[in-house]
Amino acid sequence: MMPPSDMPRPKAGTRAKNDFWWATLTLAGWGLLLTGCQAPVGADRVSPRQVYEQVEANALGAGRPSADTVSLLHRYDLDALAAAQPVAAVRRLHEKALATGDRDLLFALAEVSYLAGEKLRRNVKPWETLDARDYYLGAAVYAGLFLFGEGRDARPDAFDRRFRFACDLYNYGLGWALGDRDGTNAIVQLAGGHRRLPVGEIELRFSSPSFPWPVEQFENFLVADQFRVRGVSVRNRSAGVGTPLIAVRKLDLDLRFRGAVPATVFLRVTDSLARLAAGPATATLELYCPFDETHIRVGAATVPLETDLTAPTAYTLNQSFIWQLERLQFFSPGQGLRSQLLLSQPYRPGRVPVVFVHGTFSSPVWWAEMVNTLNADPILRERYQIWQFLYRSSNPLMVSAAELRAELTATVQRLDPDGKDAALRQMVVIGHSQGGLLAKLTATDTGDQLWRVLSDTPLADTSFTEAQRELIRHSIFLKPLPFVGRVVFISTPHRGSYMAGDFVRNLVRKFVSLPEALVKQSSDFLKQSKEVKLPASFRGKMPTSVDGMSPKSPFLLKLAELPVAPPIKANSIIAIKGADQPPGGSDGVVKYSSAHVDYVESELLVGSGHSCQDKPATIEEVRRILHEHLKALPPVGFPQTR
Repeated sequence: MMPPSDMPRPKAGTRAKNDFWWATLTLAGWGLLLTGCQAPVGADRVSPRQVYEQVEANALGAGRPSADTVSLLHRYDLDALAAAQPVAAVRRLHEKALATGDRDLLFALAEVSYLAGEKLRRNVKPWETLDARDYYLGAAVYAGLFLFGEGRDARPDAFDRRFRFACDLYNYGLGWALGDRDGTNAIVQLAGGHRRLPVGEIELRFSSPSFPWPVEQFENFLVADQFRVRGVSVRNRSAGVGTPLIAVRKLDLDLRFRGAVPATVFLRVTDSLARLAAGPATATLELYCPFDETHIRVGAATVPLETDLTAPTAYTLNQSFIWQLERLQFFSPGQGLRSQLLLSQPYRPGRVPVVFVHGTFSSPVWWAEMVNTLNADPILRERYQIWQFLYRSSNPLMVSAAELRAELTATVQRLDPDGKDAALRQMVVIGHSQGGLLAKLTATDTGDQLWRVLSDTPLADTSFTEAQRELIRHSIFLKPLPFVGRVVFISTPHRGSYMAGDFVRNLVRKFVSLPEALVKQSSDFLKQSKEVKLPASFRGKMPTSVDGMSPKSPFLLKLAELPVAPPIKANSIIAIKGADQPPGGSDGVVKYSSAHVDYVESELLVGSGHSCQDKPATIEEVRRILHEHLKALPPVGFPQTR
């Protein structure tokens, strides 16, 4: 190595240049230090969630344009305009789209138009003449043209990130477009009329030819996307196009609450972008029921409708009176609602009814989790229709059973008087607790065996009047209903509940007020005949359903011996608390030894307390049973499962 004194020295000019670059690098280095040592452009390792948020950011989720729209805005030098004046940016983009015929611009138009609507809605000034709803409607129209419109570019496919987002822009934009100007409520106006667009005008027409109910029956139509659901595990949402609605019925004076059903509104635009600009173009608002229509035709394509089956149920159950029903129906049945079937969807031939029957001190609300989960299964939703039986759960067991049988018979006769619907005659009745006993009494041939528990005298030889004898035959001499194909027992006390001891039964009688007509009828019955053998605890007293479920009741014990009549099938779900195993154990209300019967096709044990209807294991078993039931149906007259 040369000594320093012998090293070659740079020329004066070269040294000056080196000093300049060293100074420059030094300043750049200090700049990096002052900015946290971070380069202006780079890639930083972050979590997948953070990357996803950056990649998927869009007008709906992040309140800013997506990367695809940003790219187009940058291409036409509209970035700053779109950020500051999205209304003006929409007009500029519309001009570009007309000039180029570029489908990509339609997507950008939909997103910027939606953002313009958001800005107008949230910054309303008294002097503002622009209406946010026009820009939301524009977002829906532009998104529809991007998805389905004709053009020189191919339509987007399912792998295009913009495809699903365009559907969402369409759905949300349409929902906001049909609301009131300030967006303070979720009510939409389903009507025709003249509407403005960001560029041009449009004439809307309203159509509901396939909607199963007259629109006049409904008090309001609400946008489902403006409600958050709580209290159920899953929000059943089917992806597609259209705005899901909550169709709220007018107050039912008989039921004392407003029921709600699902609906979807679809905006059908057939005109081109050029026609929209020249105006006025035409479009149709079409109203559909998701129970009937899951797909529609748009041009040559079959398109799924966006549906929300959970929000209407949750909206209905948000009414306080519904949660008071179980108390009213038990303690004051005379002040409650009459026993009746509630059909949660329009009757359609070819769909098998599933009838849910609640238990004692209960009501149909406790089936909400099960019904909601079962509706998530597309095959079950397509092949079944759900009904629920509401009854006065403190009434004597045989009275409620007679009401259930009468309601089912009358409904089947009303819906299918000619007996042409084979599916209607493969009904599945599912009962919890006392409801399981009622379900059994739709499927059992009792002959005279229940009467013989009450009397040693043949009915024909008793001193009852003929009218009374006919009432007894109707209530106790039962034949299986010809349209019931299967029953499912859940926590059912076939041999009574150990909770229905003397103390509880006497206490219930003190607080329960049975209907006056029922009390008088039973009193006359007991006074006029000495041929009836009643337990000592019943004599001179009007029995309630709790009396009927006493483990000492000879009537109930005889019923437990009777199987369901073939060819009707039965399944059982039995809850057991803790670590107990059969034949021991109970659910806190019913012992396993009471709930178990030998004649069922299957028996599943669920680790739970008595109210196990909302437990995943119970619901999954019911789902399995319903699928098995479909496999056993005769092929003629039934649609085939996929």
